[in-house]
Amino acid sequence: MGLMDNVKAKLGPAKDKVSDLARQHGDKVQHGIDKAAKAVDERTKHKYSDKIQTSTGKAKEAMDRLAHKSGPDAAPHDPMPPTRPEGPPPAS
Repeated sequence: MGLMDNVKAKLGPAKDKVSDLARQHGDKVQHGIDKAAKAVDERTKHKYSDKIQTSTGKAKEAMDRLAHKSGPDAAPHDPMPPTRPEGPPPAS
């Protein structure tokens, strides 16, 4: 068993625990992200609003992925796009 296998085996339970916590407290975390973004935006006098908004969106997407949410608010990531069958169309 290699080093990476050992690391993955030991981090598996931690990942599950973090995922469970993200599911249970995701709304509180996202509220905290919004609150922090608002504070930073005000302190920078709205100079970096677009960057703050982008970063906030990415942080929320990461929380959704961590919590394995699916539904209208979370965009599912499909690693394999649908494929068409190869070859000529069937004759009728």
